[in-house]
Amino acid sequence: MHTETASLPGDPGRPNEDWAATAVPASGRGGALVVLDGVTPPSADVGCAHPVPWFTARLGGSLTELSVSRPDLTLAQVLAEAIRRTADAHSATCDLSHVRTPQATVALARWDAEAVEHLVLSDSVLLLESPEGEVRAVRDGRLDLVPPEVLRSHAATDRLRNAEGGFFTAAADPAVAARAVTGVTPRSAVRAVAALSDGAARWVEPFGEGGWADCVAVLREEGPRGLLGRVRALEARTPGAVGGRLRKRHDDATAVYAEL
Repeated sequence: MHTETASLPGDPGRPNEDWAATAVPASGRGGALVVLDGVTPPSADVGCAHPVPWFTARLGGSLTELSVSRPDLTLAQVLAEAIRRTADAHSATCDLSHVRTPQATVALARWDAEAVEHLVLSDSVLLLESPEGEVRAVRDGRLDLVPPEVLRSHAATDRLRNAEGGFFTAAADPAVAARAVTGVTPRSAVRAVAALSDGAARWVEPFGEGGWADCVAVLREEGPRGLLGRVRALEARTPGAVGGRLRKRHDDATAVYAEL
């Protein structure tokens, strides 16, 4: 197994709210990768004393450990337990019922000799490449269904956040794990896995520099740092939004690539 990871903050003056890790179990067989994209709140009114990077580090650490230490759990069960652990870590001091309580998108994969499992929640992307070079993008498209004009309103977005008919993120309720997009692919049908926060996925959407297979080719040839460099170059010469979808000129961007 060969893995590479890169992450860049959207603003060097602000903490990077993304989080990424890869892990190999003690047996040396199989592995896992995790990418989280912390949700930047529109104001300090979140009912919580902890910043988003605290939350993503706690959740990401639990996801990584559970993915390799508890092969008896499905990835949805792993996510539910990781959310539960993270909520327990600050439930005594914070109002976790607040709609803007710290939260994150999730892209998670785990593999062994027989299968590759995947889980995606919200707008991070997981890419599965076959031995023939075909690439399948695993996405949770619910946020894409929300009109851009709605997302420009914080109050309207809050009404759809972790709500029926809206979109879902990993926050404080373990039940949200059941909303994730999950699946299993035979190990023989996967030669590489990649996970991208939406800031890294911009190279494909909305910039349209190539398809998902092209994106995996860049990751193989230039590594995650090469992909993020391409994204930053595109952002630098794009003065405004592309199709109304770039709400930030630069976003935290994280990519993990694993050759199995």
